[in-house]
Amino acid sequence: MTGADGSISTGRAARARPDGYTIDLGVMSTHVLNGAFYSPPYDLLNVFVPIAPLERTALIMVARKTLPTTDLRELVAWLRSNPNKASAAVVSVGIRLLARNFQKQTGTQFALVPYRGTAPAMQDLVAGQIDLLFDTPRNSLPLVRAGSITAYAVTGDMRLKVAPDIPTFAEIGMPVMSYSEWVGLFAPVGVPGDIIKKLNEAAVKALADPAVRLRIVEFGAEIFPDDQQTPEALGALRKADAEKWWPIIKELGIRAE
Repeated sequence: MTGADGSISTGRAARARPDGYTIDLGVMSTHVLNGAFYSPPYDLLNVFVPIAPLERTALIMVARKTLPTTDLRELVAWLRSNPNKASAAVVSVGIRLLARNFQKQTGTQFALVPYRGTAPAMQDLVAGQIDLLFDTPRNSLPLVRAGSITAYAVTGDMRLKVAPDIPTFAEIGMPVMSYSEWVGLFAPVGVPGDIIKKLNEAAVKALADPAVRLRIVEFGAEIFPDDQQTPEALGALRKADAEKWWPIIKELGIRAE
């Protein structure tokens, strides 16, 4: 996701001919958060027609192995005792939002260090050059299991099936940190309904493939329930996330950097 956190390519997709041949693979950042971070010159919630939600995943808050803490409560206490001495990597608008929201909820202060991608950020985390990172299970769990980094909490409403030993933020008294990144298919507004229906049916069929389902689960993500694999469900999810996160982004005073 490059080019102003994906907002450039998203804008081009929104302006594409609505004939069903241009499909946008959208995520939480490009189709919700960027509307508040970048204030694009179009109505982000109305220039696309939802096709189908594909998958969603919570993020894991991980830290360098050498931090002198063993759980989230100890981590928060250490950060409070050491204001502005820690650093957290930021690789997307979603992670910036989580880091700032975490600071607000815990009363902690630490530097946010922008990175061009997850790979260099994780490399520095393992090397002890930075202290904290919110990351996907796909990237972080192998390193957690190898003992290279420490996992503190997940942002989902429930514990991860692939890592049931990691608690959720809600369990520790921070339900406002509940956050999931999702992936969905969208088309430019104006695509005929019969084409949207055919595209949705193709996506649902692909998601029903056992090999596809297994691969998604192995990555620590989950497929939406059958009754939520509809254009209407994806549209409702996008709207609900905007109603939740746009006011928080405004309250925190976060802008794209």
